[in-house]
Amino acid sequence: MSAASGALLGLAVGSGAVLVLTRLPFMRRPTLEDRLAPYVRDVTGPVWPPGEVAIRPLPSLIRIFGPVIDDAATRLGRLLGGATSVRKRLDAAGQSRSVQAFRVEQVLAGATGLGVALVFSLLLLAGGGTDKPLAMLFGCAAGVLAGVMGRDYALSRSIARREQAVLAELPVVAELLALAVAAGEGPVAALERVARTARGELGRELSGALAEARSGVALIVALDGTARRVNVPALTRFIDGFAVALERGTPLSDVLRAQAEDAREAGRRSLLEAGGRKEIGMLVPVVFGILPITVLFALFPAFFGLTVVTP
Repeated sequence: MSAASGALLGLAVGSGAVLVLTRLPFMRRPTLEDRLAPYVRDVTGPVWPPGEVAIRPLPSLIRIFGPVIDDAATRLGRLLGGATSVRKRLDAAGQSRSVQAFRVEQVLAGATGLGVALVFSLLLLAGGGTDKPLAMLFGCAAGVLAGVMGRDYALSRSIARREQAVLAELPVVAELLALAVAAGEGPVAALERVARTARGELGRELSGALAEARSGVALIVALDGTARRVNVPALTRFIDGFAVALERGTPLSDVLRAQAEDAREAGRRSLLEAGGRKEIGMLVPVVFGILPITVLFALFPAFFGLTVVTP
């Protein structure tokens, strides 16, 4: 056995021994939560409530490793912080899961990245690469970091997709509201009709705002909360115009039509901005692919004629 293999084996055995020793009862100081858990077990429920964690292993693995992973998620939350911002991002993505459930998903994603890195390390050891222990350690750390940050990136992509969907649905919803109000319905009745008709992200948000209004919250306050959760500037302007029209008694149908046109203009601006960003990416295959081949075809006959020696 080489020195690198012995070092890796000793590191693995030592890490396992440290984990075992730190989890022993006499080495672990019981917290207040541990002391109260047996008396409120029927109130607190399971560690991972059903439907909250997207990456969910088998139930038997949950019972075995659930407390450990939940503890790791708590430590990860303390390390990264930003629970308020994560809560806002989850609301913007339309996900009702808790921040702790998101941290659990990050821990599971990090464990998956670590497992992939360990597999590559074992393959490298099997191929004779025993002289690179630091590279293997850095690879494992990079796998954990890639898993944790990858889950965060997936959440950001979900937020971007939802914002695009809301921006695309907003002009249609505003037009439907304007038609309903022009037909003689009140603002609340028009919102209820549109919420029943719409099937997208904005329709679900309007249904949630109406449910809050039925529970006693003012309609404008509920809509303002919807605008803060979704965090789309066009929707914020639309709700502000809707609120001003209700408070001042201005013709609501005209305001809604103007808001619909403003939402369409915002959609056109976003398309132009996306086209401007994609234009640079479209130049990459032209500059590095088509142009060199064209130059090669143009210069190859002359080069061939200069290099061929005539008898």
